[in-house]
Amino acid sequence: MTLNVNDQLHVLYDLLTEQSEDCCGSISECQQIKRIVQSIMAKNSVNNQELAQILPEIYHYGRQGELAQNLDEHISANQENIKNWVQAIDITSTQ
Repeated sequence: MTLNVNDQLHVLYDLLTEQSEDCCGSISECQQIKRIVQSIMAKNSVNNQELAQILPEIYHYGRQGELAQNLDEHISANQENIKNWVQAIDITSTQ
């Protein structure tokens, strides 16, 4: 089953929200964040300009998390960014 962009945004929302709330995550979650963002960007079908502009930031976050010595610290350091990204995803998903 192929996920459409809306489904992918929901999964991305869930992953980021969970990491933000728990202040922890796994390398596999970071890899999944990267794959989802890559797929969404490749489809070039995000109508929300704000979200389209922050997708590379979310990808970079996933990439840095994948390589981080201390993933929990990486997540904690990005709390404000995650909150903004989740908000943008939520707005896009409800449009």
